[in-house]
Amino acid sequence: MSSPDRQGTDLVVVGDCNPDVLVLGDDVTPSFGQQEKLVEGIWMVIGGSAAITAVAAARLGLSVRLVAAVGADPAGDFLLGQLSREGVGTAAVAVRDDVPTGMTVALSRGADRAILTALGAVASLTTQDVPATLLTRARHVHISSYFLLQHSLGPGLAAMLAAARAAGATTSLDTNWDPAGRWGDDHLYASLAQTDVLLPNETEALRIAGEPTLLAAAQALTAAGPRLAVKLGERGVLCADGPVWHRAALPPVTPVDATGAGDCFNAGLIAGLLRGLALPDAAALGCAVGALSTRAAGGTASCPDLASALALARTATVRRVSAGMLSS
Repeated sequence: MSSPDRQGTDLVVVGDCNPDVLVLGDDVTPSFGQQEKLVEGIWMVIGGSAAITAVAAARLGLSVRLVAAVGADPAGDFLLGQLSREGVGTAAVAVRDDVPTGMTVALSRGADRAILTALGAVASLTTQDVPATLLTRARHVHISSYFLLQHSLGPGLAAMLAAARAAGATTSLDTNWDPAGRWGDDHLYASLAQTDVLLPNETEALRIAGEPTLLAAAQALTAAGPRLAVKLGERGVLCADGPVWHRAALPPVTPVDATGAGDCFNAGLIAGLLRGLALPDAAALGCAVGALSTRAAGGTASCPDLASALALARTATVRRVSAGMLSS
């Protein structure tokens, strides 16, 4: 693997980076009234959608650099050390003296989880923190967790993505969930026009588009500019490339922990596109990476290598679907 801090970079990931404190068990619902409950396990691991995507991509053999913000504190030191050990370039991670590193507590019971996040330094990231040289050297630029960063990163994001594309990079965006429940602003819509692939899950696609059905949402979102890969959980992924629609799916898996599966999917899809795969086949690779990532607790513990992901992707079903099938 080439050093991401010394040469041209396959992937630049911009977004959130924070420790995840994972609480796993069959019953992880807290009981107030000062009641203590025993759970299966608690771990602190690499968290933040951008950081998880970066690690998953590095495991797949891509040279990766992360642009994010952490605090000058033990949590920030933990992240920088863990990311460096994974081969992710961290020279562009800003270290803030005035705010703490963000932190997430995820209460996970297999395929479902509840998430509590304190943003801290995460929400301080702006496009001014993105070195211009990264945009001219990257093959692909991916943005994670737009809604956590919309007030700081959002105002300059469309121009930054346009600059990356002008330099020859392709671009992708995963907004993730909107805790404020507003689901978009003018900065987001301007950024979609500079995005090659939008990567929401099904609920996020419906909320961003403001439409009641997946068909209507996909049509609205692709009309804004990007191609689309909508994550459908165990049902796979829906890809929309203009008027052409495909669904890619794998045989079902039983997850240990689904934390970060969507972020790992993003890494697999991007790796596939950079390998020259068509969008549906790249999405099948993304499904494989996401599925394999659920074999252990945390977003990165079981991120696969490329050979393992390609082997599972070969078991995927990829088929063209009609708009009528989507509306049924």
